[in-house]
Amino acid sequence: MHPIYLDYNATTPVDPGVLEAMLPYLREEFGNPFSAHALGRRAHEAVERARADVAALLGAHPDEIVFTSGGTEASNIAIRGAAAAEPARSAIVTTAIEHPATTACCDLLRAVGHRVTEVRPQPDGTVEPDDVAAAISTRTALVTIIHAQNEIGTIQPVRAIAGVARERGALVHADAAQSAGKIAFTVDELGVDLMSIAGHKLYAPKGVGALYIRRGVTLPGLLRGAGQEAGRRPGTENVAGIVALGEACRIAALHLEKGTHATAQLASMMVDRLRDQVPGLTVVGENAPRLPNTLNVLFPHASGRKLLAACPRVLASTGSACHADSEAPSAIQIALGLPPERALGAVRLTLGRSTTAQDIEAASSSLAAAWRIVREYAPASAS
Repeated sequence: MHPIYLDYNATTPVDPGVLEAMLPYLREEFGNPFSAHALGRRAHEAVERARADVAALLGAHPDEIVFTSGGTEASNIAIRGAAAAEPARSAIVTTAIEHPATTACCDLLRAVGHRVTEVRPQPDGTVEPDDVAAAISTRTALVTIIHAQNEIGTIQPVRAIAGVARERGALVHADAAQSAGKIAFTVDELGVDLMSIAGHKLYAPKGVGALYIRRGVTLPGLLRGAGQEAGRRPGTENVAGIVALGEACRIAALHLEKGTHATAQLASMMVDRLRDQVPGLTVVGENAPRLPNTLNVLFPHASGRKLLAACPRVLASTGSACHADSEAPSAIQIALGLPPERALGAVRLTLGRSTTAQDIEAASSSLAAAWRIVREYAPASAS
């Protein structure tokens, strides 16, 4: 009765190959990449190899990759930097289904006088490009949009949105923390100027991420220091973490097509098994383009939190991990127009490389059994 981990959108385990690649830089190869001696030069070379591997996954040039402490810092640099880059263009357009890293940045900008327009999604969990286009003005500095929504997995029409935004002179930032390494895309295909990724979402350790900055785009830095990362993100580089991120991106690129297909099959199997045992179960955004590994299911007449508490074998969440301590309905679910009582039944089940068909069978049965325990129903005498 081993635990079944189905919370890969919250974080992933470190891939064994990633761990092996990074360990030397926690031991004997401990040099500072800015040092001129041999130890420092080897550290610098390792950082640059990793930069090339990250760039290759995203279809970018290595000099367009800036290493950060994670996706949140990358998004802060992109969003706050774009808002400050040109005083005549300081407005921001975003959506109501963003990760808190984006939402908090936009709230901060709004508090200091920037105009922030928030576009609401359609009921299927995607944003309509025409709605975004209508929100863009001559003062818009940046359109920032999540590529794949972290709770419900819906993939946003970033390419269509970027085309309109860039025609009107606005930069485009995509939060790709959940999509990088799970689905195939390049920055040119999406048409973005800026893109955030997070290492711990693709089998690298926590505490490392990257920001893609298209050549020709200049952002004022948030930090001041010794000029590392071409002055765009100062601070002595986290060499071991950067090496890990590079290796994680290299591995993801090798297994992307096969892994996407296998994961989608398992996710489809899970929906079938749950529906067999839970009448009335629905999948949020079922008919929209979605990440192959992500299922946000609504258990009828039940609290998702209570259901998971009654099913300790399945390690999952009721929504974004950032909101895991709250019983209130997810803001994302409410933004889609779901009634609060239905939204409270949400459980996010996200699959990963280690998920097996046996895990799916066991998890589905365990969740269904827990639902039968916690569901709210009228006494038979009242029927």
